Amino acid sequence: MKIGIGNDHAGTQLKNVIKEHLITKGYEVVDFGVNTEEPADYPKPAKEVGEAILRGEVEKGILICGTGIGISIAANKVPGIRAALCAESYSARMAVEHTDAHIVAMGARIIGVEVAVDIVDTFLNAKFLGGKYQCRIDMVTELDKSK
Repeated sequence: MKIGIGNDHAGTQLKNVIKEHLITKGYEVVDFGVNTEEPADYPKPAKEVGEAILRGEVEKGILICGTGIGISIAANKVPGIRAALCAESYSARMAVEHTDAHIVAMGARIIGVEVAVDIVDTFLNAKFLGGKYQCRIDMVTELDKSK
């Protein structure tokens, strides 16, 4: 599976740990983030990862900023993208099973490395349940069309 990962300056260190973890597990990782702690704006990597998913260049995305809030909001502005801000693995699993989320977002200043890795693994291993949840996804998709 090919994963897109993006971050702002606050997420650089956590991004690098997660990226190495994913590579070790055999994932191909496309890095849309910055590799510095100099100020960088989170909307850019959020847009790039979201658009890469829509083009089929990557299958899933991981976004990291200080709190995860800004980068998840930005990703959700990309029509067709569903990004979930998660601070623990249960929400990451539900994000995929119930909402077929494309992207998991996390806050580097909120969670530790072990929790972040657990969230990523849970997110990537979860499967969308379909059924009654598909109807809800269709309703969300209609919201994108109304923009």
